[in-house]
Amino acid sequence: MSQLPSGIPALPGDSKAASLQRLRTLTRLLDNIVAVPGTPIAIGLDPLIGMIPGIGDFLGVGISAYIVLEAARLGIPKATLSRMVFNILLDGFVGILPFIGDVFDFTWKANTRNLKLVESHLASPHRSERISQGFLIAILAGICIFGIGLVALGVVLMRLLFAGLTR
Repeated sequence: MSQLPSGIPALPGDSKAASLQRLRTLTRLLDNIVAVPGTPIAIGLDPLIGMIPGIGDFLGVGISAYIVLEAARLGIPKATLSRMVFNILLDGFVGILPFIGDVFDFTWKANTRNLKLVESHLASPHRSERISQGFLIAILAGICIFGIGLVALGVVLMRLLFAGLTR
């Protein structure tokens, strides 16, 4: 198996198809696994995981980061990876707000948006710059730091909420 300049193993054609299928399955599981009867609305595990106080949004961001990593292995350009990271960060940041964040999680569907970006690039690839290992490490480190910040902010919000309820 050859490697991209970043040191990430490049995927051969068959592996690209398998990787894309994994991303589709994961995205469906996270964003659209259960249809609400009589409506065009579907709910996935991501908003449900996000409801776990303190750590739920961190887990959601972490799982979504896997999609970005796979996208990088598929050769998705930096600009598209950056948009994908923005989708995740927005989902995670708004997701920590009680109630508003839960509603946002049900509607934003960052993973579905990111899958569409990957599929769009793969359907009509255009010349793009190669991803450096430093860029990918920076993206993943930024997502991790953001996730840790979400946990900390979630803990602070929960303490404030419980302190207000116990007075």
